[in-house]
Amino acid sequence: MAAVDGAGVCRHCGRPLPESSSTGRKREYCDATCRSAARRERARRTATQSGDVRDPLTPSSRKANIDAVLTARAAALGTAAPLDAVAAARRLAELVDAVLRDSVDRARRAGHTWQEVGAVLGTTRQAAFQRFGRAVDPRTGAPMAPVRPGALEHAVALVGAVVEGRWADACADFDDAVAERLPPEQLAAAWAQVAGLVGRYERMGEPYAVQAGDYTVVNVPLHFEAGVRVARISYDDEGRVAGLFLLPSDGAS
Repeated sequence: MAAVDGAGVCRHCGRPLPESSSTGRKREYCDATCRSAARRERARRTATQSGDVRDPLTPSSRKANIDAVLTARAAALGTAAPLDAVAAARRLAELVDAVLRDSVDRARRAGHTWQEVGAVLGTTRQAAFQRFGRAVDPRTGAPMAPVRPGALEHAVALVGAVVEGRWADACADFDDAVAERLPPEQLAAAWAQVAGLVGRYERMGEPYAVQAGDYTVVNVPLHFEAGVRVARISYDDEGRVAGLFLLPSDGAS
C-alpha cells in the first residue's frame, strides 16, 4: 500500500492515528506492524531504484506472522494500540499452537512416546495425548468425530460465570442429571472448597478440547495463589453440560 502523508493519519495505511499523550517525537505510524511494513516498502523502493533487486529472505507467507510478533512485542512495551495488540496476541497464540501441534506430530512420527512428549511439555502422557493425539473409536475403528463447535467458548464462559459467582448462569446449560446433582448452591460450595485448598483465584490458562467417545471434553486450567486446578466440562451431542469437575492439575499450563 502506498504511503499517505497527512496530519493525524498513519503514513503507511492511512488510518487515523491513535490519540497519544506523549510530548516527544510526533507519531507517524499506528502500530509496529505498519512501521515494519513501511520500512520494508522503503527498502524495496531503494533496491528497485538502485537496480539492486534481490529475492526476499522472508517468504511473503511468513511476513504476517512476523508482523504479529512485532505488534505483540510492541504491546508488551506499551506502544501498540490496545485492540491491535489484542488481535496480534491472538494471532500469535494461534501461530504458536499450530507450530506446537506440528512439532508434536513430527516427534510422534519419529517414534517418540507420549511419555516423552508429555515430559517435554511438563505434563502427563495422558494429558499430552488428550490434547494432541488422534483418538480412534474402538467400536468402529474410525477416528473420533471432531470436537463440538463452540465448546471451547462455552466452557470459558461457564468458568467465567463461576469465577464471578454467577451460579445460576453457570448451571443454565446443565443436563437433567447434572442439574440434579449440582444445583447452584452446591456449585458455590464446591468453589468455596477449592478456594480453601489453593487460595484466591488468579487467572485462567489456555483451554483445550478433546473428543472422548460420544462427548466433547474441555479442560480449562485455573491458576490460584497456591496451586492449579483443572475445570473439566463434558458436552453431550446436544451441547448440554453432561459433567463438570474441578480436578487437581495434571501439569496443564
